Amino acid sequence: MTSEILNTTPDCEIVSTRIFHAERAQLFRAWSEPGHLQNWWGPKGFTNTFHAFDFRVGGKWSFIMHGPDKGNYANECEFIKIEEPVLIAWKRHTPPLFQVVATFEEIPAGQTRLVFKMLFETADACEKLKKIVVDKNEENFDRLESELSKMSRKAF
Repeated sequence: MTSEILNTTPDCEIVSTRIFHAERAQLFRAWSEPGHLQNWWGPKGFTNTFHAFDFRVGGKWSFIMHGPDKGNYANECEFIKIEEPVLIAWKRHTPPLFQVVATFEEIPAGQTRLVFKMLFETADACEKLKKIVVDKNEENFDRLESELSKMSRKAF
C-alpha cells in the first residue's frame, strides 16, 4: 500500500464523525501521546499493549489489541502524514490493509469536529469491514470521550 494518502471514492471509504467537547489541541494530544492513546484505542472492552509509537512521518506504531473475551490482534502501522493539530494519517502493514486519516476541525465553544476516515484500495475490501467497523468506531469514540474527560479533570 502506498505511503501517499489514497484518493478514493465513497464506496472505498468508511467515515465516522463526532463533535467532541474539547479544544482541538487536547483532542490532538489524546491521539498523538501514547499514554493517552493506549487508554482509549479500540472498541469497548479492548486493551492495548504498545511496543512502538514513533509519532513522526515514517515512524512506526506497533501494538497488540487484546479482546475482552479472547484474541490478541497485532497491528503494525506507519505514520504517513502529520499536521499538528489538524491531521494524522497512517497506513496499516498488517491485514486488513487500509489507511486512516483523522482530521481535527476547531469549531466554536471549545469544541472539535473529528472526521475519521478509513480508506481502502477497493470497494470489496471496504465492504467486508463496513458491517463490523461502523459500530466499533462509535465505541472507540465513546472511549475517547471518557479519556478526554479524564484529561480535563487532571488539568485542574
